[in-house]
Amino acid sequence: MLSGLNMKIKNIEIKSIEARRYIKRNERPKQVRIDHNSSVSQMTDIKENETNIEFQYTASYGPVGMIKLEGSLVYENNDAKKISKEWKETRKMPNQVASHIHTAIMHACVPQAVGIAKDLGLPPPIPLPQVRLGQKPNKAQAGPEVA
Repeated sequence: MLSGLNMKIKNIEIKSIEARRYIKRNERPKQVRIDHNSSVSQMTDIKENETNIEFQYTASYGPVGMIKLEGSLVYENNDAKKISKEWKETRKMPNQVASHIHTAIMHACVPQAVGIAKDLGLPPPIPLPQVRLGQKPNKAQAGPEVA
């Protein structure tokens, strides 16, 4: 049984940034699909209840460009060693742990990617809010639902 309340993510570090625009700024395709992906590439036990996790985050703009960040974080919990062992054997983690870790990775990387995208002239990898004055809000325009 996982004790979700005791899970901690700390010491998030970005170690490498790779970003590339494949087409010229004036060659703008009509639609750009932005795919986000975060993955764990390595887990190393630090102490009984701490594991260092190496990760990679990628925002892919298809034929337009890409942003890739690599880094590490420390996962702290009573089950850290067990999670690390399971991941090394199966490349899988319990859903609750994976959700916690990948959310932390996204929260660290997406704001960085927004600035990098601006520097490269790429659309931000998040939907920007739309301001509509003089209209009653429509439920369809309310924004993303967060669980």
